[in-house]
Amino acid sequence: MALELWETFKEAITAYTGLSPATFFTVIALSLAFYHMVSGLFGSSPSQNHQHPRSMEEIEPLPPPVQLGEITEDELKNYDGSDPKKPLLMAIKGQIYDVSQSRMFYGPGGPYALFAGKDASRALAKMSFEDNDLTGDISGLGPFELEALQDWEYKFMSKYVKVGTLKTKDVPATDESSPNETVEATDREAPKQEEHPPSEKPEDSPLEKPIAETAETSLTDAEKKEE
Repeated sequence: MALELWETFKEAITAYTGLSPATFFTVIALSLAFYHMVSGLFGSSPSQNHQHPRSMEEIEPLPPPVQLGEITEDELKNYDGSDPKKPLLMAIKGQIYDVSQSRMFYGPGGPYALFAGKDASRALAKMSFEDNDLTGDISGLGPFELEALQDWEYKFMSKYVKVGTLKTKDVPATDESSPNETVEATDREAPKQEEHPPSEKPEDSPLEKPIAETAETSLTDAEKKEE
C-alpha cells in the first residue's frame, strides 16, 4: 500500500512539475536552507522594530519651558533635578536657563549635576567643582576666567531657553561713619560765620564811620539853612 502511494506521488511530481522526484526534493531542501539563512541574518530586525516603539513610548517628550520670572536662590534649588516632574534649571550671571534637554549632563548622576539648581558662574569661569565656587559671585576673577565665563554664557543663550532671573540680595543700608566723621561733615557743610569777635561793635567798622560822619554833616547843613 505504501509503495503504491509512493509511486503515485512520484508520478504526480513528474506530471505537475516536470522534474524528477530527486530533483524536486533537492530544490525543496535548498529553498528551506536559504530561508533559514535569510531569517537568521535579518531575524533580529523585526524584534528591534517592535522594541523601538516601546522605548519611544517610555521616553516622554519634554514639556515646554515655563517662565518663572524673578525667583530667589533658595527657590532655584528646588529645580536641581531631584524631582523629575519639575524642570531642570541652572543659572549663569543671574540668568536662569532650562537645561532639561541636557539632563544626562546636569541631572542626577551627570558630570555637571552639582551645577543644577544653582548660579554656577564662578565655578564655570574657573572650571572648578569646589563647593565654595558654586556661587554667582564673580569678583576677583582674571581676564581669562571672565572670557571663559562669557563663552559659557553665549553657549547657554544659544542652546537653552531663558526662564527667569535671580533676585539680588538686599543689602541693608547702614551708616558706617563714626560720630567724629559726622561732626566733621556737619562742620564742612555749615556756612562760615563772620570772623569778627562778638564784642566788636558795628560802629568800629572803618566803612561805617565815613557814612556816619557824612550823615552828621548833612544834618548840620540842613539846620543852618533852616536858621
